[in-house]
This record gives sequence, structure tokens and C-alpha cells, in this order.
Amino acid sequence: MSAAIASLASYGSDSDSENESESKPGTEKVAPPGYKTSLAVLNSAPEVAVKESVETGIHLDPFLKEVTYNPTYETMFAPELGPQNPHRTQQMAAPRNMLSGYAEPAHVSDFMFEQQRRTFSSFGYALDPSVDTHQVSSVSYIGAVDEAEKNKGMTVFESGQKKSEKRKKVKGGDAGEIDGFLGPWAKYVDEKDVAKPTEEEKKELDEITAKRQKRGRNEEEAPSEEKTILHVKDMYDYQGRSYLHVPQDVGINLRSADAPDKCYLPKKQIHVWSGHTMGVSAIRLFPSSGHLLLSSSMDCKIKCVFLVLGHSKAVRDICFNNSGTQFLSAAYDRYLKLWDSETGQCISRFTNRKVPYCVKFNPDEDKQNLFVAGMSDKKIVQWDIRTGEVVQEYDRHLGAVNTITFVDENRRFVSTSDDKSLRVWEWDIPVDFKYIAEPSMHSMPAVTLSPNGKWLACQSMDNQILIFGAQNRFRLNKKKIFKGHMVAGYACQVDFSPDMSYVVSGDADGKLNIWDWKTTKLYHRIKAHDKVCISALWHPHETSKVITCGWDGQIKLWD
Repeated sequence: MSAAIASLASYGSDSDSENESESKPGTEKVAPPGYKTSLAVLNSAPEVAVKESVETGIHLDPFLKEVTYNPTYETMFAPELGPQNPHRTQQMAAPRNMLSGYAEPAHVSDFMFEQQRRTFSSFGYALDPSVDTHQVSSVSYIGAVDEAEKNKGMTVFESGQKKSEKRKKVKGGDAGEIDGFLGPWAKYVDEKDVAKPTEEEKKELDEITAKRQKRGRNEEEAPSEEKTILHVKDMYDYQGRSYLHVPQDVGINLRSADAPDKCYLPKKQIHVWSGHTMGVSAIRLFPSSGHLLLSSSMDCKIKCVFLVLGHSKAVRDICFNNSGTQFLSAAYDRYLKLWDSETGQCISRFTNRKVPYCVKFNPDEDKQNLFVAGMSDKKIVQWDIRTGEVVQEYDRHLGAVNTITFVDENRRFVSTSDDKSLRVWEWDIPVDFKYIAEPSMHSMPAVTLSPNGKWLACQSMDNQILIFGAQNRFRLNKKKIFKGHMVAGYACQVDFSPDMSYVVSGDADGKLNIWDWKTTKLYHRIKAHDKVCISALWHPHETSKVITCGWDGQIKLWD
């Protein structure tokens, strides 16, 4: 602090002495050491600072935070000094404002830039962006200049054939240039107002109509002739009983009211029925006793102890009535037929010119004359076998109806469809009172009612078996979902064991899958068929016997 005060004092006295020395020539005073340096630091006069910077040639450090004097313009904007990197190339040393070099500012629209970029990548040339075309009359190119001159500067958007001239010719031309055309509102030269065909045209039309009628007759031709072949020697035994008679020696009819015996897992194949030449579509056991097996196939045949030939196309579904004396068949020839189970004779035929996908008798004893069929035209049709007429139609589905299952003591029935929904109907009321459809649901082409009547097992097309309640609310039981098999695209029939211990189903690989009902764990898997195992039935009285059928044309019995 004292040194600064001394310097200021000396600065003041020095200025006075300088004035005196100017007035008295010849008088000189020597400055003390360090005087000049302290003056340079403290002096802020512009003239002195500029003079000193120019004389000394001091370079201004660009990283300096504070300047104690007023530098000149040349000093402030002088180039940076320092050692040059000998390894820098000329391109690296050149000025640049982006990573790849120096980009000149230019006013180019997005379309023009994209047009020239594509032209350069396709043809190898583009307009020179550094040349202002408004000031220079000639157009310059970069890249393949010879190719640009050859194509006359054509861009990728102008590569197509120009049609403007042709359009102008058509638009500008007279109507008379077109043969037979007299004007936009005028008629052609040979045009006639008469709509009545000539005799030749009439003959041609009659021939076409006759051909169409013949085609229609072929489609609506009479049903195929029915034929039955018995596979047993005698229809009746020595007491006059037919094969429909329930065997008495095993006590089946006495056990119906008792609780079912404990069931066990089947382990081996004990019999094969190989009478079908094509895939088996459905199998049904005789009601209550299960001592007879009925099968339908894609070879148009129905087999039991007899062979039934009566459909011209594959048979889709079959169904016994309560007593087993009659059964229905639904086929792709658009016919439903009622057959006598004892003789195999056709009793009556029903059709509405649509393909039936499923058929079911009403299980009530007083309604055994009524049956319903799910059709390909999204309807469920109800017939009376006594009159052969349609008595009711249930038309609410948005896709072909796949299954019909009676629930709630046969007062209601549940239907599933290709529209991925499940609907519940009151009998004889054509409006569904329950509609179940979720975004996550898939189509369910096979449904089975449990032996206790409380659950519906639905084969879902997402490789799961879903369980719905069959009483009142019809809610999905999320704790009972059976997985582990592949059935997507196939309507593999599900079944329960009589004691409700197991759930069985076939799959697309021809395997028989058995799950535990309580834990939903996959217990057992058997390779049953070479192709799709389309159905599996657990015998109602034999505790460990399961019947399977597949698209390999075989029906197998497992124990």
C-alpha cells in the first residue's frame, strides 16, 4: 500500500518537474529504477498504451481474461501464433465450418435439394449450387458433365415420357377426329335407342340362360341315394333282441344313478377300428350305456355296426337322440338326414341350401321331435322332424356357427361361432340373453359340457382350453386354463372323465393330452395318431378307457 502511495506521489511530483523542465531548458532529471515499469502499469492514457503495444509488438493471448491497456485493432485481430502441426494435411488445415469441410450458404428448397441429390445418385450429375442461375445465363453442372449435356439436364423426376403434348392434342382436337364420336353429349354413329334384342341376340341369351339353369339344377339336385350295409351276420340274437339292446351282464344300467368310480390314466392301445379311408370327423357313443360307437368321416361314410352311404360330400357332425334309436347327420352336401339306428335306413331329409356345421337334438324327453343345426350362413335353424319344416331361426351371430351345447337342464343352449363370441339362448326365443365377447378371445370351435353340468370346456384357437361356468352368469374361470398342446386351426373335441378328475383333448400333432382337473397340470401325453387327433371320448362307465379318432382314418381304444 505504501509503495502504491509512493508511486502516485512520485507520479505527481514528476509531472510538476516535467513542466518545470519544459519551461527551463537544459535541466534534466534522472528517474529512479522501476519508475518506467510502474508508469506502464498505472498509465491508462490511450496514446501511451497504443504506442507501447506497437513498439514492443506484444501479441494478445486469446485466452487472456483481463487486458490492462487498450490494444490496437491489429493486435486484437492478429492471427494466432504458435507452432504448426507438421502432420496436418492441407484439407485439415483448410478452413471449415462442418465435419466434412466448408459448406457455403445457399438458398435451396427441400424439393430442389432432394431432386438434385437423387439425380446425382442416379445419373452422376447435378446443378452446380455455387453458380447463381439468375445472374448467369448458362447452366453449369458438377459430376458427369458429358452425361448431363447428353440428357439435356434431365432430372429423375423428368425421366418419364412427357405426355403433355399428347394430352394437348387430344384436348385441342375436334370430336370428329375420334371415329364414331360426335360430341360429349351426342351419340355414337352406330348407337341405337332400342333396348329390344334382335333374334340372333335373343337366341344367344336363351342359350346362356339355359346353361345357367342347368348349373343351378346340378347344385339343387336330389339328395344322394341312401344305402346301408350291415357288418354283422344277424340283426337279432336268439331272444329277438337287436344290437341296440343294452348288455345286462356288466350292470351298466344299474350304475347310472350311483357316483362314478374313480378313473385312471390310460396307458396303452388295445384296439383299432380302421374302416374309414379318409379322416374321421366325429365319434359319438351310444346314449347312457356307451356300448355302441358311431363315427362319421370325410369319405362321406357313417359307420357303426353298419355302413351308411347317403351323403355326396364329407360328413361334418352326427348326433344320437336320447334313446339312441335315431341319429342325425350333417354333411357338406347341405343336407341333414335322420337315420334309424337299428336298420340304418334314412327316415327324412332336411335342407335350407346352406352347409350345416353342427347338429343337436333337444335333450328334453317331450321335445325329441325338435333339433337345431348351426349353419354356414350365421344362423341356428330349428326343425321339426314330424313336419320337416323350419319352426325357428336364431339369427344373431356374425359368423358361421360351430357348436351348440344344451345347459341348465336343457332350458338354454350355448353357441359359439367364427365371430369369436359365445352366446346363450333361451329355447325357442330367437334373441340371445347373454353375449360374451372380449378383444382377447379367439374362436372356440369345440365345446363340451362337464358330467356334473356346471362347466363348459371350450377349445380356444390360441392353444388353450377355457372353462366357463354353465349356470346363471357364464363367467370365465381364470383359475382353470389348460395349456401345453397345439390346436390352432383344428376343432379338437374336449372331454371330461366321468369322475371329473381329468380333462382330455387331442391336438394337431396327433397326441392325446390328459390334464388334471384340480391343478390344470398336464399329466400325460400319448402319441395316438399320425395326423391330427380330432376327438377324444372318455367312456362313461369304463374307468380308464378313452376312444380317439384322427385324420389318419383310424379310431383307437386306449386303456
